[in-house]
Amino acid sequence: MKFNPGDKVAALDDDLEGVVVNADAASVTIETPDGFEMDFSPAELVKIETPIEDLSENVDFNRVLEEKQLPKKPKSKRIKPKERNAPPMEVDLHIEKLVNNFRGMNNFDILNLQMETAKRQLEFAMRKRIQKIVFIHGVGEGVLKAELDYLLGRYDNLKFYDADYQKYGQGATEVYFFQNN
Repeated sequence: MKFNPGDKVAALDDDLEGVVVNADAASVTIETPDGFEMDFSPAELVKIETPIEDLSENVDFNRVLEEKQLPKKPKSKRIKPKERNAPPMEVDLHIEKLVNNFRGMNNFDILNLQMETAKRQLEFAMRKRIQKIVFIHGVGEGVLKAELDYLLGRYDNLKFYDADYQKYGQGATEVYFFQNN
């Protein structure tokens, strides 16, 4: 790089800058802001447009450092023993619990509404990191239970099984979500 008298330069290995006073192919003489003259080889200097002091006023170095650092992993929340055994979220899929009046709805419409409700509640529980949910579907002919089993079988991060017989009888399915922190 060729330096000319009057060029503003900075030393690469030093916190030092100045103005070129004299330059040839072998050495460059600069004058520091304090008035000292120093000799450098051209490879040790770089031209600057703005003095270093002016740059540091415009740059928030803390912000730059924050951007360079990896984001901190959120701390996993320790679940207290009593929260671990918290009662599960219950969703009653009986049609009379979902709508005020189901007259005029055929079986297909009823089943679709029940399945949409189940899917919506299932995704809500996943988003809110609720660990257990119980779907109360009743006994009946088993169509809703079969559809629910099919829906739950499409997810990898959960297991499902018959809910507590003493509390729900045979008409409920409990879902347990595997929490990966």
